[in-house]
Amino acid sequence: MSEDQEDVKPKITIVIDFEGQHCTVRVRPGATFKKLFEVTEKRFGKEPGTFKFTFAGKRLYPHNTAAELDMEDGDTIDAHLEQLGGGHPIPR
Repeated sequence: MSEDQEDVKPKITIVIDFEGQHCTVRVRPGATFKKLFEVTEKRFGKEPGTFKFTFAGKRLYPHNTAAELDMEDGDTIDAHLEQLGGGHPIPR
């Protein structure tokens, strides 16, 4: 029975920041961010796929995990609205 308890990894608290609004989510370090992204968009009243997420300046993807990014309890993920356009024009 103690073996089962050792296999259970504790959850960490991740804060999601969107334009000064905060959403706190508890996740297992080895769980992918797919569900976290879905929950966050729902809490902020946005359609799925609306946000792009970053941590420490790096883009996050649904297959990433907190463990592979060495995230700790209380770390913050930034949520951004997807920006279309704004690229450099092609010179003629």
